[in-house]
Amino acid sequence: MRERWAAEFVVVHGDVFHPHALPGFVAAAGERKGGLITYHIAGKLCEIVTLDSLIPAHGIGTALLAAVKTDAVRLGCCALHLTTTNDNLHALRFYQKRGFAFAAVRPNAVDSTRKVKPVPLLGENQIPIRDEIDMELLI
Repeated sequence: MRERWAAEFVVVHGDVFHPHALPGFVAAAGERKGGLITYHIAGKLCEIVTLDSLIPAHGIGTALLAAVKTDAVRLGCCALHLTTTNDNLHALRFYQKRGFAFAAVRPNAVDSTRKVKPVPLLGENQIPIRDEIDMELLI
């Protein structure tokens, strides 16, 4: 978590999550780690907290997402929810291609996160990291 998320915790919409303490799935081929997804259930909502695919373009992220969706349905959830930042064009593309839609935008929300956790000013493609974007998939 420290390597991929710069800390052992994640701050999303003002909430602090400790992914190591959350349910999730690991993708692996023998000894080779392929990816990890963690999530949190709150009522009928399943929130994806982290998703890391260590081998891009091999379907690992899609498979991990499918595993969480199956578990969420089993647990009686009606939607998958996640939050990403405005600079994360890869995530925005990935989730939209898998049926997620924009649910909310919180302008300048990352300023509050920076009070709890170091977040760089610039992200992917030198885009300023400012806003949180919620995405949702009804299941």
